[in-house]
Amino acid sequence: MRKGSIRATEIWKRFRADVRSTYLQDELSRAINRLKKSYSSRGWRWALRDINLDLEPGSSTGLFGANGSGKSTFLKVLSRVMDPTAGRVQVEGRVGALIELRAGMHPNLSGRENIFFTGTMMGLSRREVAKRLDEIVAFANLESAIDRQVKYYSAGMQMRLGFGVAAFLEPDVLLVDEVLAVGDATFQQRCLDRMRYVLTQGTTLILVSHDLGTIEATCSNGVWLNDGCVKAEGPVREVLASYRASVEADAQATTRIDGPVSLLRVQSRGPDGSTFPRSNHSFEIELDFKSRDEYRAWIYLGVSEGTASPIFLINPGHEAWMRPGGEVKVRCHIDSLPLPRGRYYLWLGVYQGSEDGPELMAWQPVAPIDVHGPEIDAAPVAVVRAAPVHVPSEWTIEHV
Repeated sequence: MRKGSIRATEIWKRFRADVRSTYLQDELSRAINRLKKSYSSRGWRWALRDINLDLEPGSSTGLFGANGSGKSTFLKVLSRVMDPTAGRVQVEGRVGALIELRAGMHPNLSGRENIFFTGTMMGLSRREVAKRLDEIVAFANLESAIDRQVKYYSAGMQMRLGFGVAAFLEPDVLLVDEVLAVGDATFQQRCLDRMRYVLTQGTTLILVSHDLGTIEATCSNGVWLNDGCVKAEGPVREVLASYRASVEADAQATTRIDGPVSLLRVQSRGPDGSTFPRSNHSFEIELDFKSRDEYRAWIYLGVSEGTASPIFLINPGHEAWMRPGGEVKVRCHIDSLPLPRGRYYLWLGVYQGSEDGPELMAWQPVAPIDVHGPEIDAAPVAVVRAAPVHVPSEWTIEHV
């Protein structure tokens, strides 16, 4: 295997389920276990189940899924912070890992001493670490605190130091967990820029995050973990689309749309009344409402890929009088739908008087929209993956 390669084969990991017990119960349990000379399979929880992953040097993989799906546990197995219950892990080369704030750092050592300590553990000489010291300190913005003990650092300072050490000591493999969320927006962007840079240098990246936009903009491949198993794996946009569809389906199944105003039906139409909307063609949404009382309501619509933050809002909202005893049919027409091929979700909110008025129907997903059209991933530039809106254009080139 070449440096930067990662191979995980049939990885299983289990933990004992948390059980509250008294001291006497603990002693009794230990005595019984000694008599049995082995542990029973009861009381164990599987965090990872039959995980297989094979990554080439220089690849970038986003790891995502719901809380408790096994993402952080898998990263700890890859970094050898913990051993798998079964299976085999092979990671070639130096590993830079930012999994927990204080992982690998000694609280009684200063920031400077921790940099040298971590570099030595990664196989670098003191001279090699010293060459990168100033760059790490400047990146972490710790010039005034680098000789202070790490136990006196704030969470943000620890995270900046940890990421600087992990990303600047030329790792062959970089493992980054959700701890980046501790930093502010400016530092998060600097971290993303650094990750993109190390990718150009041939470093293999595995990024765990709940920020799906960051994963889509940074990684080429995606792995969706669900209950300790790989639910889907492949090109990041395809896997994220499946994950977002699952999130939206769950939201639709659990969200109640009943309120002072209820939605009875929703239907979308493409050009010429077809049931399939198409990119850059006309698009119409038809909504049927029923109301308990009379309201002067404002209706707002948006389109999302899987979160409450829409790709775009249909602006402006529109006023509609809601009256009891009958249905109100509302139609919204868009001249050109600015979306590439894929599955999206229509979001709807109804408010009394205006967007600042009392809520008549909560902002929520109400229907999927399957758009037919060009595939945005056909573009060779990686950053295009982060742009879900498709804008047609005409180009003219002149040689003067």
